[in-house]
Amino acid sequence: QLAGPLMKRLVGIASERSLPEFPAQSLRSWHARRPGQATQKSANELNLFGDEFTNLQDVQVGEATIQLLEKLGYQINWPKHATSGRAHLSKGLLMEAKDRAAKNVDTFAPLVSTDKPLVGIEPSAILSFRDEYPKLLRGDMAEKAHEIAKHTFTLDEFLYREFSAGRLGPEDFGPETVDLVLHVHCHEKALGDASKCAAALSLPANFNVKLLDSGCCGMAGSFGYEAEHYELSKTIAEESLLRHLRDLSKETVVVAAGTSCRHQVKDLLSVRALSTAEVLLRSWSA
Repeated sequence: QLAGPLMKRLVGIASERSLPEFPAQSLRSWHARRPGQATQKSANELNLFGDEFTNLQDVQVGEATIQLLEKLGYQINWPKHATSGRAHLSKGLLMEAKDRAAKNVDTFAPLVSTDKPLVGIEPSAILSFRDEYPKLLRGDMAEKAHEIAKHTFTLDEFLYREFSAGRLGPEDFGPETVDLVLHVHCHEKALGDASKCAAALSLPANFNVKLLDSGCCGMAGSFGYEAEHYELSKTIAEESLLRHLRDLSKETVVVAAGTSCRHQVKDLLSVRALSTAEVLLRSWSA
């Protein structure tokens, strides 16, 4: 009990901020121990990028993502790969980020194509393949990074792509009714299309989706954890996101794809926001 406050003080974390919980089992371990999954056959294949945040912290989000994709009929290929380098990028450690970019491009270049896209869970991690990786690398590796970027999607974007191609529709989901509000991650707003995220969540016939006109949640990675920035983080959250959430009914689900966004809502509103996959699984059982 005493180690928490002391540790926060030593590393400069705001005393008011909760620390992420780290499950005893990683997503990779959970996935490896699942019986029969390695022999699953499907005409629809994809490559999964199991980022470090989901693999070691938000394991339940990763489990829901894998369960959802399998339930929808996709065969998942999850090779061993490096971490995304997102934390290094946020702190200006470009050489370390470049090293991880090169390793990930080397891993996925032979695997990723139009028919076998790369799908990620945490937006800030998977969108590194589209944004920073092609800029960090040079020569042949840069060309490979650009090619992978063409076939890289967040989970929301992938579901929208499949719907647009006629491979996915309301009939593929359950009949449960869910009212939800959607806060879209800053990376998805900047590098994608927020309306596609809302459309993906609207796939179940009885899902009622409201796309929030919200800005940054105020966490910005480690920024919101730091003692010197905590009050500013709260102010940003209040002005951009929390004002939309305070008067919601208890039955309305808050959805946020980003781990930082979910953590901010948990700390400041004591509400557990769900990921895209978690809420879509509720279409079969609310």
